[in-house]
Amino acid sequence: MQAGLPGNRDRIGYSCLVIDVKDLSENPDKFRASQRARGADESAVDAIIAGDSARRAALIRFENLRAEQNAYGKKVAQAKGEEKQVLLAEVKALAASVKAASAEADLVQAAQDELLRTIPNLIEDGVPAGGEDDYIVVKTVGAPREFPDFEPKDHLEIGELIGAIDMERGAKVSGSRFYFLRGVGARLEMALLQMAMEQAIDAGFVPMITPTLVRPETMQGTGFDVKHDAEIYRLAEDDLYLVGTSEVALAGYHADEILDLSAGPIRYAGQSSCYRREAGSHGKDTRGIIRVHQFNKVEMFIYTTVEDAAAEHARLLAWEEEMLAKCELPYRVIDTAAGDLGNSAARKFDCEAWVPTQGAYRELTSTSNCTTFQARRLNIRERVLNEDGAPKGTRAVATLNGTLATTRWIVAILEHHQNPDGSVNVPAALQKYLGGMTVFPVL
Repeated sequence: MQAGLPGNRDRIGYSCLVIDVKDLSENPDKFRASQRARGADESAVDAIIAGDSARRAALIRFENLRAEQNAYGKKVAQAKGEEKQVLLAEVKALAASVKAASAEADLVQAAQDELLRTIPNLIEDGVPAGGEDDYIVVKTVGAPREFPDFEPKDHLEIGELIGAIDMERGAKVSGSRFYFLRGVGARLEMALLQMAMEQAIDAGFVPMITPTLVRPETMQGTGFDVKHDAEIYRLAEDDLYLVGTSEVALAGYHADEILDLSAGPIRYAGQSSCYRREAGSHGKDTRGIIRVHQFNKVEMFIYTTVEDAAAEHARLLAWEEEMLAKCELPYRVIDTAAGDLGNSAARKFDCEAWVPTQGAYRELTSTSNCTTFQARRLNIRERVLNEDGAPKGTRAVATLNGTLATTRWIVAILEHHQNPDGSVNVPAALQKYLGGMTVFPVL
């Protein structure tokens, strides 16, 4: 599956397309409905339509003046004497008008680009409206474990008993919400990531170790708001951003390229450390490693055609469920409500595992269909052919992502598979990645 080479990019630049403005102008009601379902500003749709009209008018004015300027240039070349001097004065004034029209067109275009970057992706039909609590449960797999004979311990207490987690020294070294995984904790995370990567490779994904620092245009192109997103760590001196997921680097990998999807989707599995500021989470999940600033993850990322995107989304969800089954965890799948999708997703399914001591399902994985939203921002396209096979042009591809394993999985595994003394039974599928260990013993 060969991607377009850098020397053959037909470059038009980052953030040039963003959303399909033509579709928005012709079908504004569906975009208004999408904004309404997200709890977002519907008036942004009308502002974009008005801005596009202003952009077109400014561009037409500039092009007309430039055409007039070119015509005057021919007249000047043919004129003589006093007539030529008059024409030269008119050309000078016209040149100033052309320059002003060009500046105006640039300003209008910049304003439109800024507005376009604020509107999230168009949601898919069937996505539930509302916010964080308005999800729909698609299915529940397995029953939460009952503990009739002993009171279950939480993952941190277990982690300390088996020498797997050290929060105290993590805070000493780096501050709150940092930690050390040690001993069987470190081995368990490495085993999870290795099992996830092996499964991805078997499914046809290309393994990738990705950068964790990216440029602002890459972060913004993926759908994150670099100016206002309080979750993102920024290195101001270098103008680089720490990623919260390898999705960002994998999305930017083919920026400004034309992909060949004739042999099917292009699939990558990225492994990286991830960083999130957890702004606004003060007092939430402060105990243990559920909500932390740094964690590790294997992320699936797919480039495909618009027509195949929904089918690929279903496959991503199935691969996530396969991993959960290997870890022998009870879970549920939810269809995330529109207001909780984030900017780039048109639809998102979360897999939430049961955490016994919390008496609740907590998210372990999510998979998103971003349709053409990211590809438009990053200028990633495929060639379109006529029925006779002749080139017809290019169009944006669809991108999708899905989590296959993260540090947070350790929480559910320790709690669900614990024994009365605090030791932990190792799920059968993980044992070969742990040198055959069947139990994490209490130290």
